[in-house]
Amino acid sequence: MSEMKKDEIAEDQAQIDEEFEDVLTESVDEVAALRAERDELRDRFMRALADAENIRKRGERDRREAEQYGGSKLARDLLPVYDALRRALDAAGEEQRSMAGGLIEGVELTLRELLNVFGRHGIEAIAPAVGDRFDPQHHEAMFEAPVPGTVAGDIIQVMDEGFMLHERLLRPAKVGVSSTPKG
Repeated sequence: MSEMKKDEIAEDQAQIDEEFEDVLTESVDEVAALRAERDELRDRFMRALADAENIRKRGERDRREAEQYGGSKLARDLLPVYDALRRALDAAGEEQRSMAGGLIEGVELTLRELLNVFGRHGIEAIAPAVGDRFDPQHHEAMFEAPVPGTVAGDIIQVMDEGFMLHERLLRPAKVGVSSTPKG
């Protein structure tokens, strides 16, 4: 083989090697770009999956809350009915009870049924007693007065019962509180 042929073959081989290196470099760069794109798409997919799960959980929580607390407006609107029935029974003396026993019994039955309905829907009365400690989470102080024999913060009068709807305060109990300091 002639020297010229060998030089041509060597040049051709060098050119082929150079082109192969270029193709190989382009392929490596392409693979790196594809991996980066894959990683970005995987990250976006995982974020979208997490967002979807959060939305599902939030929707479930909202549904539970709507189920539990959706009737709170109606319940608040019924509380004055309860108060009126309770006051009617409290105002009825022995004379009214003997003269209109059936009517008083009907009001008592109506009040009892209202409390049963409240109970079925998770509404419970907060009925503090005189002498209990004032709890600002469940009671509303309507007045303070110094009363001998009491400790500051004791309930001295209950005006209205309060109500809870499951774990939420629907209406605080309205109370009078002692302001007599300890001593």
